[in-house]
Order: sequence, then structure tokens, then C-alpha cells
Amino acid sequence: MTFDSPDNPDDTAGQDVPEETPAAPQPPPPPEDELIGTRHGMFGVSGTGDTSGYGGLVKPVTLPGGTPPPYGSWFDGFVGALRAALIHRIIAFDTVIEKIVVFRDELTLHVRREHLVAVASALRDESSLRFELCLGVNGVHYPDDEGRELHAVYHLMSITHSRRIRVEVSAPDADPRIPSLFSVYPTTDWHERETYDFFGIVFDGHPSLTRITMPDDWRGHPQRKDYPLGGIPVEYKGARIPPPDERRTYS
Repeated sequence: MTFDSPDNPDDTAGQDVPEETPAAPQPPPPPEDELIGTRHGMFGVSGTGDTSGYGGLVKPVTLPGGTPPPYGSWFDGFVGALRAALIHRIIAFDTVIEKIVVFRDELTLHVRREHLVAVASALRDESSLRFELCLGVNGVHYPDDEGRELHAVYHLMSITHSRRIRVEVSAPDADPRIPSLFSVYPTTDWHERETYDFFGIVFDGHPSLTRITMPDDWRGHPQRKDYPLGGIPVEYKGARIPPPDERRTYS
């Protein structure tokens, strides 16, 4: 015997209805750039009689701004664990961290220089963090970043959790001093010496902050962007050859 279907049949009655697949978490939006200046010309050089046309280029100089939470990936748990570790040490998170930048699946902590050693100690010692290894430190010079011209960037790795982060600290040209991390990561010994040699950042507390590549009596720091591009004069067969930026030009 057959029965007619009701006017509004429930076609799914007695059938397994597949559950909706939850949407994949979306990556955080890229941080808005922070404008710090404007560059004229391709290399920022002026007064050279450039006829190539590159001297007419105008380009904004920007740095990445802070990324708002949620950060995505394992970053949210990491930031929460760091916040808890600093509170345990009676340190206010917002007082220590200037901003957090997440870009291309990489996280950078911008730390105020006076709190660098405390943050590095928490990153190394806290069991939920365990960044046991410092891979090195790099210097960066941003002449347009007023009051923050010199940056030191530490690369940290957690062998326990297989993670990597960056810790970035800034200092003004007028007071280029940053606390040394030698007491927390002894492997920074030569890395901080090289950064001092090439950028002039003074790492307070370093056991032997001397030049590592350039001669001890060398003037200036060669990887700063305001360092003369021409280098130094050269003696050749008794004649003094001036550096390129002082040589005569022909038009």
C-alpha cells in the first residue's frame, strides 16, 4: 500500500544530515604601515648631477604598524603565556611591549629597551615559552625614524616547542645604548660586538665591547645609512685617489 506525501514533506527525515564544516580561521589583517618619512631619488643621494631620471623618484618610507589581536596560529597562546609570565614577575605587559607585529606568519615583539633583559629572561625561563637559543642580533639604521633611529633585532628560537620569534629594540642616535643580552644568552657575545662595530649601538653590560672587524681606531660605523658611500682615499703609485663621492664629475 502506498500513501501520498504530505503537502510539506520533510525529505531529510530519517536521513543523516551532514554537519557544516567550521570555517577555517582567517589570518590576521596585515598591519597598517607607519609613515616615518619620504625618500627622493633611488638611493637617497643628492647633488650628483644625476641624468638617469631616478633622481625624480619620490617614495614614502614606512615601517609596519602594530597588529591587533587575534593574531592567529600559535601566536595568541604565546602572547597570553608571555603576558602571564610578566605579570608573575610583577611587570605590566603594556608597559614593556611597544607593539606586536605579525607579518607573513612571523611575529616580532617590539620591546622598550629598559625592559629587554627582563623580557628575554621570561622568554627563556618560562616553561610554556622556552626560547632557549638566540640565533644572533642584527642592527638596522632608520635615519627617518626620529628618536628611534637605531634598531637591534634579536632572533630567538624555542627548541622545545619548535618556534621562532623576533625581539626588536630601538634607541635614538643621541643615546645609542641598549642593554646587552650576554647575561641571558652568552652566544650574543660576538654578534653584539659586530652590531656595535658596524652600527655604533652600545650594549651596556657587555663584557668586552670592542670592534670585531674594523680597526680599533676606525672612525664611524660603515653600515649606517649616513656613512659616506665613497669609502676612504686610496694611495696608488704615490698619488692620492679620493673616494668616489669626492671625485670630479664630467657632464
